[in-house]
Amino acid sequence: MDPAPSITLRHLVMALGDSMLEVQAAPAGLDVEIHGVALLDPEDPPTAHPGDLVLAIGSRGRAAFPALRAAGRDGATAVVVKLDAPAQAAGLSETATEAGVALLSLRGETRWEQVSALARAALDDAPPEDPGAAAEEGDLFSLAQTTAILTSGIVSIEDAANRVLAYSRTTDSDEADDLRRRSILGWQGPEAYLAKLREWGVFQHLHSSDEVIAIDSHPELGIRRRLAVAIRSGDRQLGTIWVQESSTPLSERSRQALLGAARVAALHLVRRRRELSDDVTLVRTLLAGLMDGSTGPQPLATHLGFDAARPAAVLGFSHGTTEAYEAGDAVAAPELAHTEVTNLVSVHIAARHRSSLVTQVDSRIYVLLPQLPRSIDTDTLRGWALEITDAARRHLGLPLRGSVGCLVPGLGAVPESRREADRILDAMVSARVSAAVAALPDIQAEVLVSEMLTLLSAHPEIRDPRLTALVAHDNRHQGRLAETLLTYLNSFGDVRAAAAQLHVHPNTLRYRLRRAEELTGLDLSRPDQRLLAMLQLRLPPTD
Repeated sequence: MDPAPSITLRHLVMALGDSMLEVQAAPAGLDVEIHGVALLDPEDPPTAHPGDLVLAIGSRGRAAFPALRAAGRDGATAVVVKLDAPAQAAGLSETATEAGVALLSLRGETRWEQVSALARAALDDAPPEDPGAAAEEGDLFSLAQTTAILTSGIVSIEDAANRVLAYSRTTDSDEADDLRRRSILGWQGPEAYLAKLREWGVFQHLHSSDEVIAIDSHPELGIRRRLAVAIRSGDRQLGTIWVQESSTPLSERSRQALLGAARVAALHLVRRRRELSDDVTLVRTLLAGLMDGSTGPQPLATHLGFDAARPAAVLGFSHGTTEAYEAGDAVAAPELAHTEVTNLVSVHIAARHRSSLVTQVDSRIYVLLPQLPRSIDTDTLRGWALEITDAARRHLGLPLRGSVGCLVPGLGAVPESRREADRILDAMVSARVSAAVAALPDIQAEVLVSEMLTLLSAHPEIRDPRLTALVAHDNRHQGRLAETLLTYLNSFGDVRAAAAQLHVHPNTLRYRLRRAEELTGLDLSRPDQRLLAMLQLRLPPTD
C-alpha cells in the first residue's frame, strides 16, 4: 500500500501565501509534515489525528484553546483559526507552543472551504518520496510560480468549475486586482465582469480552443489586462490558466509560455482525477529504460501512441553548481529548487513540441523529443534549447548549460542521442566552453580532447613521470612551473602572448621554462614531448 501523501508546513504556507495565512507559532519549526486536513466544527468534541492540519471552524478567540490542546495531545501538526482581534494572537500562540502544535491565523475575509480545497490540492500534488520523481513532477503551485516568472504576470490555475487550484505568490498586494483577490479568497468575481466575459465569448473560446486569448483591462471594474488559456485533455477542458498583468507589462513570450504551461498542467489535472493513477510511474520507468538502452522503444511508443519510426532527439541540460560558468557569472545557490528548473524546461519545450517528455537524472535534465518532423534540423533544436537557457538566465538567474544530441531516425536509437548529449555536457564542463548550448559539430575537438583526458586519468601508467614530478614540485613549493609550461604550449610557443596571459615579464616566463626543463629533463624542442605535456598538464589536480 502506498504511503499517504504529505507536505511540510513550510510548503503549505509558501503555497497559500501570506494573503491567506499567517504563522503565529511554530514550536517545532516549519519542516514538520502535514498528512491530512481535518475540519473541526465547534459542536464536535475537539479531536485530531497525527499529522493533521486542523481547521478550527467557528472557534474564534478563547474558544480555540480546546482545539489547540486537543491537537497537541493527539499529535496534529497545525491548527488554523480566525482571530477576532490581533491581541488574541499572543495568548493563543503561548497555548500552541505549550501544546507543541503550530498555530496559523486565517485572514478574516477568507472562506474556510477555500482554505480546505487549496490545502487538499497541495496534498494531492505532494511529490512522492523519490527525490528524482519529485523534481520531475513538481506541483501546481510551483508550476503557477514558474509561469508567473516566465510571463512577468500573476497566475491562477482553475479547474473546470472555476475553482482556484493554485496560484503564484506576489510580493506586493497592490499588484493583484480585485478579481484576483476575490478568486483566491473564495469569493465570486464581479458579476459585471463575468457578464462581459460571457458577452465577449471568452468562456466559449476557452471551451472550444487551446489558443491563448487576451482580455482587455477594465479600470472601471478594477480589472487589469489578462491572458487565458484552456487546460485540455483531448477535446475536454480540464481547467484554465489566467495570467493577470501587474504593474510590469507581460513578457514578449507570454503566449508561448502559457501554451506550454497549459500542456504541463493537463498532466497534473489528469493525474488528480486518477484516470492515470499509475501512469506517471509507468511512463517514467519506460522513459528511463529507453534513454539508457535497457528497454526497447515499443513499450513507450505503444503506451503513448508515438510513431517509433519517426525522427527523435534528446536535449540535455545541466544546472549543477559545480558545473556553473566561471567567466564572471554568479554561481546559483545549491538549494535552488530542481522543481523550478524542471518546470521551466517543461513549459518551454511543451510549447514547442507537444509530445516532448522531460525527466531528471541526478543533476541533469533530459528532454526526449519523439516523432519530430522529418524536415527538422539541428539548428532548430539548438534554437529551442537556447530559448530555455536564456529563460533560465533571465528569470531564475541560473547559468544553465544545454546540449543537443544527434537526430536519430527513430525511438530505437534514442540511447545514441542521449549519449551524445552527455558527451557534449561533459566536455562543456571540463573544457570550460563558454557557449550556453552546443551540438557535437560545434565543439567536436573539445569533446574528443575531454574524452582523451578521461582515458589518461583512468590509466596513470601511461603518464610521463617527469610531468607528474613537475606538478608535485609545484604543490610542495606553491610554484607555477606547470601552469607556465601549459600556457606557453597553448600559446603556440609565443613567449610574449603567454607572459601577458600570466601577467609576468617575458624574461620571467623564459626563466620558468628553463627551470621546468632542468627539473624534469624535458626537451621542449621535441614535438612528442610538447604534445604529451599539453595533454597531461590539462588533467585535473589530484589530492
